[in-house]
Amino acid sequence: MLRYWRRHQWIIVCGLLFSAVLVLAQLSAVYSAQSVLKRLDGLLYDSRLKLMLPFREVTELPVVIVDIDEKSLKQLGRWPWSRQILAQMVEQLTAAGASVVAFDVIFSEPERNPAQQVLQSGQQHLSSEAAAELQRIAPQLDADQQFAASLENKDVVLGFLFQQDQLAVGQLPETYVVLDSPARQSSVSPFAGYVANTAVLQGQSAGTGFINSSPDPDGFIRQAALLIRYQDQVYPSLALEAARLYALAQELKVETAVLSQMNSIVGVTVGNSRINTDLYGRVLIPYRGPARSFPYVSAVDAVQGTVDKTLFQDAVVFVGTSAVGHADLRSTPVGVQYPGVEVHANVFEGLIYPHLLHAHPDWAEALVFLFLVVLGTLMSLLFPVLGPVSLALTGGSLVILTLAGNIYSWHVLKLDLPLTSSLLLILGLTLLNLIYGFFGASQQKARIKSMFDQYVPPAHIDEMLNHPESISLEGKRKEMSVLFADIRGFTTLSEQLSATELKSLLNRYFSPVTKTIFEHQGTIDKYVGDMVMAFWNAPLDVKAHAELAVKAGFSMLRITDELSKTFVQEALPALDIGVGVNTGEMNVGDMGSEYRRAYTVLGDAVNLGSRLESLTKYYGVRFLVSETTVQHCQNMSFRTVDKVRVKGKTSAVTIYEPLSPEFLSNPALVAAWQQHEQALSLYFQQRWQQAEALWRALQQSSAHQLYRIYLERTDYYRRHPTGTDWDGVYTHAEK
Repeated sequence: MLRYWRRHQWIIVCGLLFSAVLVLAQLSAVYSAQSVLKRLDGLLYDSRLKLMLPFREVTELPVVIVDIDEKSLKQLGRWPWSRQILAQMVEQLTAAGASVVAFDVIFSEPERNPAQQVLQSGQQHLSSEAAAELQRIAPQLDADQQFAASLENKDVVLGFLFQQDQLAVGQLPETYVVLDSPARQSSVSPFAGYVANTAVLQGQSAGTGFINSSPDPDGFIRQAALLIRYQDQVYPSLALEAARLYALAQELKVETAVLSQMNSIVGVTVGNSRINTDLYGRVLIPYRGPARSFPYVSAVDAVQGTVDKTLFQDAVVFVGTSAVGHADLRSTPVGVQYPGVEVHANVFEGLIYPHLLHAHPDWAEALVFLFLVVLGTLMSLLFPVLGPVSLALTGGSLVILTLAGNIYSWHVLKLDLPLTSSLLLILGLTLLNLIYGFFGASQQKARIKSMFDQYVPPAHIDEMLNHPESISLEGKRKEMSVLFADIRGFTTLSEQLSATELKSLLNRYFSPVTKTIFEHQGTIDKYVGDMVMAFWNAPLDVKAHAELAVKAGFSMLRITDELSKTFVQEALPALDIGVGVNTGEMNVGDMGSEYRRAYTVLGDAVNLGSRLESLTKYYGVRFLVSETTVQHCQNMSFRTVDKVRVKGKTSAVTIYEPLSPEFLSNPALVAAWQQHEQALSLYFQQRWQQAEALWRALQQSSAHQLYRIYLERTDYYRRHPTGTDWDGVYTHAEK
């Protein structure tokens, strides 16, 4: 055993660590809705659901969907229709034998009465006889009253919507949900506002249910909330309320259990059926199949009664829309353009036949945790002695057994068990041992070197090879500095040169620029045409990264000036660049697709760095940095340029021009800088005349574009007073 340990200790430790990481990731996934494991589990859930659809029980439940489709919109006009048409639809459906009609539609505003409109808008021009006649016929033209009358004594369910915004539109319905504990102490998801139906319609409806969807973080609807809490009441979903009416139940009984000082939902009883839910009152949706797995009837045919009425005999009818542009097409495991009304129909079928519903039990995570610990330990200890073929066969067999057990639990036991972490453990440990056996430590170093030698300085590569544990390609968020540099007038320049000459010129420019970035401990992100992007403080930590980025920018400007002189002597176009640097929180890591990836940075701070480079042309300067960068460069001097709000940003930022050592050694330039700062202070105090006088004096000695900009602004503000709430911020509408 001791000899075995000494021979394989590194791979055993790596295997155990990999297992521990997956165990921790599985535990964190329980509390994080954005977990990568949960997203992968969602994809596997979708695949398993579609795989098992042919084996799903097909019930004889008479559910029909009346679809407000393109045909209906073409014949009856665009939505919303007059509620007289909807009243006619309800009468036709109930006359055909429909037992319950559920509207996946909200009627939050009253329909205008044409007679009342005429009376209100032209009463002074009407004769008394005409006004009286309009008053007489107004009730006959009240579409809301006609629709409400059609709802009377019928099992019709209207939909309404909960929102997180604190607003209340329409009349909130009476709830028939009864909890065995106070609503505020339950785990039901709370909402702050709602959009409900008008009081006229609400008063006549037999039931009302919310139509909120419950998408997962990736936007797919895999589960449905049966209950939502508003203030001290709990309300049912549209499908649950339709099930209550279909079961002829007077109320919906909700069972709770105390869990972590909270009354967690255990189940909902509808008539004689008990539906098990998760602790938030949600169920997994038992999709029957892809879109149109239920019978569909065009709404115009339902209104006109031109459909086989036996289809509606004792049926539950859901009224909704599949028309493109009506915002009711959802992403589901069985289709990404899935009508939202059919989601309600699937939930309803599961509520009527609870054995169709799959459960995600509370102990599922504990079972997966135990499985990962036991299997991870055994594989870490036993896999190092297996050869490549045995290793591949064993790993493949474990994958097949795990998949088979998971599908058995789904189909027979009706349990939804997490699968991603188990598969990742088996595949990861198998692959880890295969890589260790084939390549070893030297190949690992070569892979790291080939990955980074085009992006980071050679000294960084040596450090990473000597201490590979100090780096990570995983995405993380940290404070960094980013630099953008772009050649001015590159389009015009490229038109003057042949393709070969342009390639040579860019190579001669990028080579010294890349070298100086490396010398200042920067990491090259990418080249895009004539633009170079670099960042500091990743993949290794770099002290004073903001100062290094600014110094690299100065060095790039000097290199550009020297190259321009050489190019002019060779009858080539001169070069000039603009540089922008920003410091802030950024996301850094190995990002991309399965086909191409790159180690790069993302975030608002990165975008601001790009905007700063673009603004150099507007202000007539070559180098701009943000106020955050200035705060990190205590040993450098900067000229305040402006306080701006760039495109795509809501908050203002003060931007500065770094001052080079050559600038600071020139007394005349230093004096002009100090005079500019004084003028800018007066400008922000709205002392236009004093600021203008200073800038005019500066413009006489230097026709700088910055002075012209502020002279134009002061002239404008002097003629158009800004008011006391002016904050001095200038908004740029272009990038």
